[in-house]
Amino acid sequence: MEKQNISIVIADYSKSPGPRYCYQGDDSGEDFYHKILNKKFNDAFVQKTHLEVNLDGPDGYASSFLDEAFGNLVFDFGLENVQSHVKIISNEEPEWIEMIEKETYVQWEERRKKNHEPKKTIEHEEWYRYNFATNQIEKKKWISKK
Repeated sequence: MEKQNISIVIADYSKSPGPRYCYQGDDSGEDFYHKILNKKFNDAFVQKTHLEVNLDGPDGYASSFLDEAFGNLVFDFGLENVQSHVKIISNEEPEWIEMIEKETYVQWEERRKKNHEPKKTIEHEEWYRYNFATNQIEKKKWISKK
């Protein structure tokens, strides 16, 4: 029996996704990552299946929303893990897929390798991160609000 993919429809999170950081406004990329994307990706990773993220439906995106959400994912799990478990869908604006896969992923993998931690603008609950030294996923509060 084939494993069931896990899916996220961003329009279910917000019809009007907001800015990069929580302090800048509602429904931010930072918020989306911590409330939804991190756990769903972890579930897909552990279950050895794919996470399908559908970008269609909202009334538009700031590129910073997508960069922050998917960038944090690469920072916490690594480029190779994200590429092998995430499928981004957008029939309405396929250029967003290209931006994420060709720019965000690459830039944030470089940040991860240099350990240039993402900014956190509010205190978040514990979240998942892949530990490359132990090849295990750990859940804790990795970064506090700065």
